[in-house]
Amino acid sequence: MIKKHKIVIAVTGASGSIYAKSLLDKLSKLEDQISEIGIVFSKNAKEIWEYELENNSYLNYPFKQYEPNDFYAPFASGSARYDTMIICPCSMGTLGRIASGVSDDLITRAADVILKEKQKLILIPREIPYNLIHIRNMETITLAGGIICPATPSFYSKPESMDEVIATVINRVLDLAGFEINAKRWGEI
Repeated sequence: MIKKHKIVIAVTGASGSIYAKSLLDKLSKLEDQISEIGIVFSKNAKEIWEYELENNSYLNYPFKQYEPNDFYAPFASGSARYDTMIICPCSMGTLGRIASGVSDDLITRAADVILKEKQKLILIPREIPYNLIHIRNMETITLAGGIICPATPSFYSKPESMDEVIATVINRVLDLAGFEINAKRWGEI
């Protein structure tokens, strides 16, 4: 029997909306492995999406969306028993607030809840280069049980399109989250 995931997806205003779109597209096709998905966009994430992707397709997903100040969202409490949170892309400001324990919006509160409940928190930072503060914040989150999965594509599968390059990151994220997916694997190419 395939595990059904109860998952939070957060999208921040970091550059890399294409990663969030790819993640949401793939999750839309995995409904047999999902019991519930809640999405929260940071204050400027939709603006960045519209600028980078030149559309507002974030409105077209079948998942419930929550406002960034909605502390009544179910995943603002550990009693709702969400098992995974993915922040894609994750801005360094969001990462820093999580590392410092600052729960000033729904994204950082949900991340705090996921960590305290010992569930999977996966952050996809899209920033280069990293400074020492970024690295120390990533270390803090890792020590607290979070997973840092930078938006660093792989090329051993010989991707032939931008979508295939993006998929090398998103497939890895879905693997880390525990989804059963069909992806190119090292040694099978």
